[in-house]
Amino acid sequence: MLLASIKSKLLLTAIDLKVFNYLSEPESASAVAKAIRGHPHNTEVFLDGLTACDLLKKRNSLYQNTTITQTFLVEGSSTYLGEFFVNQMPWYKPVLDSLSTLIMKGPSSQSQIDGESEHVCAQWVGTQANYERSGIAQSVAEIIQELPEFPSFQRMLDLGGGPGIIGMAIVAAHPTMRGVLFDRPFVAKAAETYIREYDMQERIEVMGGDFKSESIGEGYDLVLASASLNFVKPAIDSVLKKIYDALNSGGVFVSIADGLTNEGTKPEIMKIGWLSMQLMGQDMAFERGFVANSMRRVGFKSLDARTLDAPMGPMDLDIGRK
Repeated sequence: MLLASIKSKLLLTAIDLKVFNYLSEPESASAVAKAIRGHPHNTEVFLDGLTACDLLKKRNSLYQNTTITQTFLVEGSSTYLGEFFVNQMPWYKPVLDSLSTLIMKGPSSQSQIDGESEHVCAQWVGTQANYERSGIAQSVAEIIQELPEFPSFQRMLDLGGGPGIIGMAIVAAHPTMRGVLFDRPFVAKAAETYIREYDMQERIEVMGGDFKSESIGEGYDLVLASASLNFVKPAIDSVLKKIYDALNSGGVFVSIADGLTNEGTKPEIMKIGWLSMQLMGQDMAFERGFVANSMRRVGFKSLDARTLDAPMGPMDLDIGRK
């Protein structure tokens, strides 16, 4: 546990120094030191540390990216996650910097994490797009394709869909279905970039608004809410009733959300990830079954609960039918 913070620091420093950009081919420590303008000896020690963490491989004193780092940590790739990892750190910073103070004094009025401003959200959309197309969009699309109703779907809603990569993967897997991406106006506008990138303008439209208080449209055969319901936790029943009403008869609602177990202490990766928010009075975490229970209360039938093994931890995947 004590060494874990060193491992994460090695990773984040390598991203900051763009080390992985220089190691698509085998290179010596001196060549890397020259490229990053680093101290020759300490650069070599640093590269050995990255190798110890399986972020690099070393052979005959030459260093090279592993398959994983080449795929996800070299800038310019559509699956580059370096910026995504860096942008995660402000969410963990309160625990790392001020844990004792938060425990002893509680949250202050200034201790809120800025996750709502237009600037922060716009930055998030770009990094989230790469995260979604690095595996999670493909996994969700495969699950949706397995639904017995999938061939009959004609219109879907990607609720709080961010960059829209997951929704587009689902629509692309169907020969005729069209989709609507709903998110805050500036997020929805940013998503248009990715819709054009995948040439999906004829099949995906965007709606900007607040799905807690505004209309989300109607006439959907499928509604997907992927990690977007946490923001409306206190109003979960009213939002799910809105989703229920927006579905056609026989329509399907799919929710993907965190689900803490063991009295809110497991899975470890998910609980640790939520600590900063909870300590600062922004408790948006769900316990397992939270969404499913709300689905039952508002009228969904034939609930099917599964677990999606996502990179951020095991997620509850709940499927309800109208």
